[in-house]
Amino acid sequence: MNAGTDKWWVGVLALVIAVVGGFSVHFMSNSNSAPAAEPSTATTTTTKTTTAAPQPEAPATPTVAAAPPITSDYQSARYDPIHFKPAIDKATDADCLKCHQEVLDTNTRDASPAGLKKVSTLAWYQTLDTYDGEQMTFHQRHLTAPFIKKVANMSCTTCHQGNNPRDEVSGTAADSPTDLTMRKMVDPNTCLMCHGQFPYQNMGLPGPWHESGVGFQNNCLLCHAAIRTTRHKVNFLNAAGIEQEGVANSDSCYGCHGGRAWYRTSFPYPRHAWPGAGATVPEWAKDRPTESDLRFLIEGSKP
Repeated sequence: MNAGTDKWWVGVLALVIAVVGGFSVHFMSNSNSAPAAEPSTATTTTTKTTTAAPQPEAPATPTVAAAPPITSDYQSARYDPIHFKPAIDKATDADCLKCHQEVLDTNTRDASPAGLKKVSTLAWYQTLDTYDGEQMTFHQRHLTAPFIKKVANMSCTTCHQGNNPRDEVSGTAADSPTDLTMRKMVDPNTCLMCHGQFPYQNMGLPGPWHESGVGFQNNCLLCHAAIRTTRHKVNFLNAAGIEQEGVANSDSCYGCHGGRAWYRTSFPYPRHAWPGAGATVPEWAKDRPTESDLRFLIEGSKP
């Protein structure tokens, strides 16, 4: 009997066992990688719903008044008609100070850039007998100082006649004004009326007033009580106040006639007729006008 032939079934059995084992491993790996089943609704825990506490109401926003609309910007304001003829001739100080109030509200510094305190020194104008009080700015001295209020009726338009931003010098165009002063906001001839030299040569005096005044008792009215008595009849001066101050102190006269000179020349004042003047006109006065500038005439007076 052949032993190898009789045991053929052993090989078949081994093959069957190998196939069954392979399928078993395959199915086990698939079951491990399958997604977990969702929990049953029966096993889930019901979450208790909580009601949110009511929030306090925000305070009401206060009502703020709306800012007034801006009607013009700076560039437009520069060309406002008030800065040109003829509106500038009718402008009041209130009209000007609507935009330029800072010229009066700004005060002098408490100390100079070098540290010199103003309470420890005197400005040049404080050394004059006609000035009283603390230091003041240029515009304050010309508009609100106690002395200027006595002798003058200065206003903004006395000095400022507007400004044309387009052209500040004459002759740049065929139609440009002929009375422009380059880069100056005020015509220097206006300043010269009160800040010119003392014309002692025209008066026949031997020298400036601070040298020759003693020969006249430092009294201007020693001569001018009868000479050129028609004076100060303009709308920016207080003629009665000047006469009163001149009697009390001749420095009140000299201040505007050489005492506070900014220039090396004197102003050619109009030669108004006065009682007893006579017909003879000195050589130096032959070209002088006989009336003040039209814009300085007192309203209602005879031009």
